[in-house]
Amino acid sequence: MNTACTPACFVHHGDYGNWGNTNIAVVFSGCGWWDGTDVHEGVYTMYHLSRNGARFQMFAPNQQQMHVMDHMRKQPASGENRNMMMEAARFSHGQGMMQMQDLSKLDVNSFDGVIFPGGHGVTKNLSSFMKDGKDCKLHSDVERVLKDFHRSRKPIGLASMAPVLACRVLPSIEVTMGYERDDNTRWGNWPHTNMVQAVKSMGARHNVREPYISFQSTSFGMHKFTAHG
Repeated sequence: MNTACTPACFVHHGDYGNWGNTNIAVVFSGCGWWDGTDVHEGVYTMYHLSRNGARFQMFAPNQQQMHVMDHMRKQPASGENRNMMMEAARFSHGQGMMQMQDLSKLDVNSFDGVIFPGGHGVTKNLSSFMKDGKDCKLHSDVERVLKDFHRSRKPIGLASMAPVLACRVLPSIEVTMGYERDDNTRWGNWPHTNMVQAVKSMGARHNVREPYISFQSTSFGMHKFTAHG
């Protein structure tokens, strides 16, 4: 796998694709921008996979999330505890256990690629980045999955904040998380500038890119959809 061109997610540049033989694992960290997987990113990942005929399986750690956020007040809710897998099952649209599985069961040999949508669950549940920054530790199954797919040279999709996961455990990779500074940009305040400095301190190379969508052909007939936001 060429980690210098890590995609945010896969999408075919057209109305319909022909990925019927492609099987993708999608890893969630809960449900909700402030304490789990960003709803928009999780949905558009699954939408484009299904729209183009790919099969996908949803995974999440079967453990308690760091905390539960009140998304209206943007602060932790007192006295609440939630399980990442149960929360992420909200994305499954009635399929329940048929689509949502424990991340510990994810076997690289059963999938052609893996995608990690973003959201603060990346920094709180799938890693300890929120507390430990550049010295964070990854959830053991997240680290295993990333290393297994990298070793097998299978595509790894990382959206929004998720590149920080790969930068922590895969040496000398190249990523983009947007801008390195947020002043005087036409997109306004850029949310990931502190994470850019962190991934650089982990040894990753960072390419500055504006938030836009680009398409590239891959070696097995897909397209890379790179959402730099």
